[in-house]
Amino acid sequence: MWCGRRVSLILPTYNEKDSIAACIGEFEATGVIDEILVVNNNAAAGTSEEVAKTTAREVLEPRQGYGAAIRRGLREASGELILVSEPDGTFRGHDVRKLLAYAEDFDVVYGSRTVKELIWEGANMGWFLKWGNYAVAKLMEFLFNTTSLTDVGCTVRCVRRDALRRLEPFFTVDGSFFGPEMMVLSVLARQKIIQIPVNYTKRVGRSSVTGNKRVAFLLGLRMILLILDYRLRSWIVPERFEPRPAELPQVDLVTEPWDDEEEKERRG
Repeated sequence: MWCGRRVSLILPTYNEKDSIAACIGEFEATGVIDEILVVNNNAAAGTSEEVAKTTAREVLEPRQGYGAAIRRGLREASGELILVSEPDGTFRGHDVRKLLAYAEDFDVVYGSRTVKELIWEGANMGWFLKWGNYAVAKLMEFLFNTTSLTDVGCTVRCVRRDALRRLEPFFTVDGSFFGPEMMVLSVLARQKIIQIPVNYTKRVGRSSVTGNKRVAFLLGLRMILLILDYRLRSWIVPERFEPRPAELPQVDLVTEPWDDEEEKERRG
């Protein structure tokens, strides 16, 4: 619970069998998370057994892809504040307090892994990944004239329930570049967003994406194409992304039918 609001944490998993139980324990130890959802995205054998040792609830998502897993988790989460992270050991549990603190003033809080002082020894954040993420983030910032962005690939984030409702109808990406899509959509929806630095440490095991420079490069290109595509569409059909006012409560204006003769008598 954070300031009287229920907090959910989504952890998508594919190849994190050796780190997931410890990760859940670290996040749980913060004392502010009410619900931990592990979205099993065709994960490695033995993952479910590791999750069963914890207090987390496992959800199966057969559609392959990081975006598919996160979107499933967002639908399942019950909290008013929803956190997203990864259970591979690269992110620190105590950082959720920073995200939640900023959620008091912002609709969506995004994490950034590019601050030198918070990149731990052994973390997979060499010059290629660091400056690649920074460059694409700055492209987004420039094209949409938004708040300062320094990392387009960080998966750590916190979104308020009311803000999420505005974004979910526009989600389309099931793959690894779901994160940038969510960022762009939150900008187009004119939501209050901010990006803050988080700790980035050595991963347990090897990533199938960032562990391969060729795959990471191709993913970066897809992110750039996605950003350009949304920019062009928002220019051509701007009304599609206009913020929609919250629906007003319906007021029952039905009254009992009058008897014309009686009403005439009453009014004299």
